[in-house]
Amino acid sequence: MSGLADAVLPLIRTRDDLWRWGASNEHGRQMHEAVDILEAGIPDSDPAEVYAVTHKALASAVKVIARADDSSGIIGDACRRLLDLHPQTAAAARIPAGRLVDGMITFQFDGDVDYFELDPVAYAPALGETGIPTYRGRLAQIQQRLGPRPAESDRWTSPHSHDWFTLDWNAQRLAVLDRDIEAIIRTHARDRRVAAWLQDTAEAFEEIGEIDLAIDWAKQAADLDRGHQSLTAADYWCRLLDQHRPAEALPARLWAFRRWPSSSTAARLHTAAGQTWPDTADEVMAILARQPNDAVLFALTTLKDASLAWNLAHELGLDSDHTWSDLAKAYQKVDPIAVLPIHQRLVEHELVHTGAQHYRRAARRLATMRRLAANTDQEAHVDALIAELRQTHRRRPRLQQEFDRAGLP
Repeated sequence: MSGLADAVLPLIRTRDDLWRWGASNEHGRQMHEAVDILEAGIPDSDPAEVYAVTHKALASAVKVIARADDSSGIIGDACRRLLDLHPQTAAAARIPAGRLVDGMITFQFDGDVDYFELDPVAYAPALGETGIPTYRGRLAQIQQRLGPRPAESDRWTSPHSHDWFTLDWNAQRLAVLDRDIEAIIRTHARDRRVAAWLQDTAEAFEEIGEIDLAIDWAKQAADLDRGHQSLTAADYWCRLLDQHRPAEALPARLWAFRRWPSSSTAARLHTAAGQTWPDTADEVMAILARQPNDAVLFALTTLKDASLAWNLAHELGLDSDHTWSDLAKAYQKVDPIAVLPIHQRLVEHELVHTGAQHYRRAARRLATMRRLAANTDQEAHVDALIAELRQTHRRRPRLQQEFDRAGLP
């Protein structure tokens, strides 16, 4: 092996048992180190050598992920980095188009795993004017061999579901490569019933520089329904406007907030409004008042106004322990004594459940209460509370242990 191969490939390959989550994560980090070395070596290495090492590393990485617990996605991310490098190194090394086409077809239709797609747009510089038609021809042969296309509702139960998915993916990417507007709509939007498909169409148009079309299709996706996919599309539509039609961005953010009122959409509207925020503040707060958790979170995390958040929490009847916890942490800087009843309630809620994690969280919160109450008339009350909890839960030895570890009396 070459020096680059000696440095990279041993970090990719392994015979270790990777079904254990921890071992898989550790090897995944090692694989990223290998890709770092490979990327750093590109400028000073022979392109043919770089391609050969990248190709071998990718082949080995795919075999690794096929027998690993990659729940954390670390190995998968390393594989994707190699997938990004592969077409670049192939172009630099001037790999023969026929050889490259054979490899692309095998990887996608007869590979060790079906987790990844290859992008013919990325491979176009390497395939060249002769390789692209050859690649299209091979895809057409596969489609002909599969027979009639199943209905969309039946595709996932088809014995060739992966092949159909791969063919459809390639059709989408080749439409982008061709900059064919009608083909992009046909392959991405399909029957226009799903907001994510409409957003895919918009993103394809953005990729080829058709910004007006991208904005139009993103808005169609946002308008489709009130589901989470349309909400995601609405944010994408607004980001396109931020970049290309800034004068339209604020009205779009206001529209999105009214359609999906939440602390998140309010935060984006607040950013877009800038100095004009007072013009919309009353409407936003009135709408959020119907959703106490969102109102408090918006005041706390976006407006950075702990006092406003505190008042809203009491006025609106906030019932989220998680948000009360965040609020108490912020408001204790304003009035440390005022938050003690909140901490006490959260401790009591925690101890409804058994288990070390609940006892540990309760102990930490009680320690915080002691710190806040130190040298005040509430100090004795907090210590009395701890004594009462120890007595009430005297048959929970793990609770007593966690209280001791936290330094509680």
